[in-house]
Amino acid sequence: MIDHVGINCSDLERSADFYDRVLGVLGHRRLMDHGVAIGYGTSHPTFWIGRQPEEGPASGPNREIHLAFSAGSAEDVRAFFDAAVGLGAEVLHEPRHWPEYHDHYYGAFVRDPDGNNVEAVCHTVPPA
Repeated sequence: MIDHVGINCSDLERSADFYDRVLGVLGHRRLMDHGVAIGYGTSHPTFWIGRQPEEGPASGPNREIHLAFSAGSAEDVRAFFDAAVGLGAEVLHEPRHWPEYHDHYYGAFVRDPDGNNVEAVCHTVPPA
């Protein structure tokens, strides 16, 4: 059900040092580093930390979280997106291929009623 989770950090470098160490003792490691976001896991990133924005819903002490739900296909991602938009969700990113994440990443992002960044993602869609 859960594909990955992301949190925003007020000091990304300090948090990266913390998670490098504490997740390392559990057998996990840093797998991706985009400068503003770092992904941890064993075979693929399932826990992400990111630089906290200065403004917007992801800033401040009660910041948004990012939660990604696994989808079985691109059609499922689009169905998730259509359902969310039909309920009035704010569109963050329409369904599309995200090659900057990896070649088969297909996802859509919306804001839930509490302002959280919620995504549906499929990892089996070949690039167009």
